[in-house]
Amino acid sequence: MIIMEETEFVIETVKIPIKRVKEIKGDADSTLKMLERELAVHLEVDNEDGSVIIEGPSIEVFFAMPVIKAIGRGFEPRIALKLKDEEYGLKIIDLRDFAAKPNHMSRIKGRVIGEKGKSKEIIEHEAEVNIAIWGHTVGIIGKLELIDIAATAIFKLIEGMPHAGVFLYLEKNKRRRKEEEIKARGKMQK
Repeated sequence: MIIMEETEFVIETVKIPIKRVKEIKGDADSTLKMLERELAVHLEVDNEDGSVIIEGPSIEVFFAMPVIKAIGRGFEPRIALKLKDEEYGLKIIDLRDFAAKPNHMSRIKGRVIGEKGKSKEIIEHEAEVNIAIWGHTVGIIGKLELIDIAATAIFKLIEGMPHAGVFLYLEKNKRRRKEEEIKARGKMQK
């Protein structure tokens, strides 16, 4: 006798900035259809208030929510889809928590982005993550063990640490990870 489990269907809503609705829909809803196919859910997007209704099996909705949230925070859909993999996570840093005055926000963003995007690029490369800066937030998508490394680097920049010191922190961390990988591979071959 085969026992079939009933799949629980749920409906969740995620609010995104109205300016990001176009990223979820794409041209002629092409991105929306791709997201529905990849996430195995039904999506309804409200152009007026930025609400995205996610409908489907509970586990699929659970994995779809951070993908939609990530797109809303500035990530391209193909990068946000990494969150389907349970090894990946999303961290959102709200810069309003660090900017005492509105004009401080642009200074903080400038430190994180760097000249011609160099700081952001270095953090992404050394910590092996993706970063999106949108509105008042910095979003990080990466493997769970690497997100905190990138977040620490960003916090150091926000606090005013010189860029060279932050880059040294990232470089040392990457070197340590590579050494651990080599040791682990060596033990597996024995």
